[in-house]
Amino acid sequence: MSSDAHAVHDGGTGLSNNKLLMWVFLGSECLLFGGLISAYLINRNRFGDGPAPGDIFDIPFTSVSSFVLLMSSLTMVLSLSALQRGDIRNNRIWLWTTALLGALFIGGQVYEFTTFLREGLGYTTSPFSSAFFTLTGFHGVHVSLGIVMLMSLLISSYRGTLRKENSETVEIVGLYWHFVDVVWIFIFTVIYLVPSPTT
Repeated sequence: MSSDAHAVHDGGTGLSNNKLLMWVFLGSECLLFGGLISAYLINRNRFGDGPAPGDIFDIPFTSVSSFVLLMSSLTMVLSLSALQRGDIRNNRIWLWTTALLGALFIGGQVYEFTTFLREGLGYTTSPFSSAFFTLTGFHGVHVSLGIVMLMSLLISSYRGTLRKENSETVEIVGLYWHFVDVVWIFIFTVIYLVPSPTT
């Protein structure tokens, strides 16, 4: 009986089926973000009469926002560690902190987008703007979905169904969250740190 149960949860790779599915999903996401980053690199110099990248980016502000998101990876690790020790209270605290840091990042992105719109950079202003908003906006959607996952974990915790025994659920959500953070490092580097032309 125990061997049958093990087979259900182990796909023969040493990983549970749920964790394996998450890794497969993240692999497909790598291809998707790779395509979006490539599209941005192709179009980053095609800004026409609109603002150029170097004219509008506020690198210090975005750097702080990026630091906030990267710190959320640390709090995600702390939340998993707490649950694995059976420390429900600290698990909830760190889950709340992770969700809050993610929300602050999204708030910063919304502020940045509205600032760009006021400066004349809309989605259809130029090929550059379309590629920029698509790439960063798509990443923002992923962060928002991660926040929804975190809130679902918190709801489960308050209902008493998130315990030490099923900490793998938090680990799987953590894999997704860390992936989103790592992807942002690449996006931030390509968009904000690689020298951009100015008008």
